[in-house]
Amino acid sequence: MSGMSFLERLLDGAAVEWKPLGDEDFFEVANNSRKPVKSSLRVSGKTPYYGANNIQDYVDGYTHDGEYVLIAEDGSASLENYSIQYVNGKFWANNHVHVVCGKSGVNTRFIYHYLCIVNFLPYLPNKDRSKLTKGELVKIPVPIPCPDNPDRSLAIQAEIVRILDTFTALTAELTAELTAELSDRKKQYEYYRDRLLTFEKDEVEWKTLGEVAKSQRGRRLVKSELEESGNYAVFQNCMTPLGYYHESNVKSDTTFIISGGAAGEIGYSGVDFWAADDVYYFLTPENLKSKFLYYFLLTQQIKILGQVRRASVPRLSKTAFEKIQIPLPPLEEQARIVAILDKFDTLTHDLSEGLPREIALRQQQYEYYRDLLLSFPKSKDEEQ
Repeated sequence: MSGMSFLERLLDGAAVEWKPLGDEDFFEVANNSRKPVKSSLRVSGKTPYYGANNIQDYVDGYTHDGEYVLIAEDGSASLENYSIQYVNGKFWANNHVHVVCGKSGVNTRFIYHYLCIVNFLPYLPNKDRSKLTKGELVKIPVPIPCPDNPDRSLAIQAEIVRILDTFTALTAELTAELTAELSDRKKQYEYYRDRLLTFEKDEVEWKTLGEVAKSQRGRRLVKSELEESGNYAVFQNCMTPLGYYHESNVKSDTTFIISGGAAGEIGYSGVDFWAADDVYYFLTPENLKSKFLYYFLLTQQIKILGQVRRASVPRLSKTAFEKIQIPLPPLEEQARIVAILDKFDTLTHDLSEGLPREIALRQQQYEYYRDLLLSFPKSKDEEQ
C-alpha cells in the first residue's frame, strides 16, 4: 500500500501510548458489583442477565447501569474469538464476566472494538478455557492515541468507532438480506416441488413403497475400516458421510433413507456409495425413476418423521416407511418432473453454497478493515 495508511492519516503524527486495563487513570474494572444468582432463585424481569457467553436470562433488578464491556472470566465458547460483549444501559452481570469501562478520556465502545482483536491466550494460565483472572486482565494493554490531549484522543477514537460500527451494521444488514433471500428461495422450491408431486387418487396408479420398490439394508463398517478421504462415501446415521471406503455396495442413482440417528432423513446419490446398517436403500423397477421417488419422499418428510420412534437413538422401522403410498405416473411425466426439480435444486444449492460464502467474505472484509484501523504502532516495550 503506497503512502500513509488511513490510521496514520487519522493519527496525523499523534503519539500512541499503551495503557494496561489496570491503569485507573484510564479504565475502571467494575467487578465488585457482580452478583451470581442461581436460576431457581432469579426473579423474572426485563433486565438482561449476562454470563460468559452473552445473555443467560432476564431478571428483575440490575447490578450495573451504563456503558460497559464484558469480558469472559471463564467458559468462553471460543478461544480464537474470545467472548467480548458490549452493553449500554441496565444489566445484571454474574461472576463469569469481567466488567470494564473507559474513564473520561477513553471511549468504551473503542475498548470493545479493540478487545475483539486481542489474543487472550497469553493471559490464560493453561492456554485453555481456564480462568482469566483479574490479575491477568489488568495486564492487557490498550492503545490510547495522544492521551495528554483528551479532546483529540476522543475524536480519533470516535472516528474509529464510527467506521467500525458502520461496517458492523452493513455486514449485519447484508447477512440478514442474504439469509432471507435463501429462505425465500427454499420456500419457493418446496412450494413448486409439492405442487408438481401432488396427484389425485384416480389420476395415476398408486402403490405402497413396499410393493413398488425393494428396501435393502446396508452393512456396517467398523471405524478402523474407514478413511478420511477416498473413492466412496460411507453413510451411516446422517446425511454427512461417516468416512470413506475403498469399495461401494450401492450403485449410483439410488434413493435411501436413514433408519437410526437422524432417522427419517432422505437422501439421493448420483454416484456409487457405501450404505451402512442404519441406511435402507431402494431398488426401483423400470416403471419408477429413483430420482422421482426421492423427490416424492421429500414431500412426505413430515409424515415419515412422525413414524420415528423416539429413544436414546431414534429409530425408523422398515414396516413404517414401506406403508407410504407412492404415485406412479408415466415415465415421461416422471422424467419431466425430475428435470424441473433438478433445475430448482441446482439453483437452491447454488444459493445455499454462494450466499454463506458471500456472508463469510463480507465478515472477512469487515475484520480486515477492523484490524487495519486498530493496528496501532507499538512501543519497543510492547513489542518485546
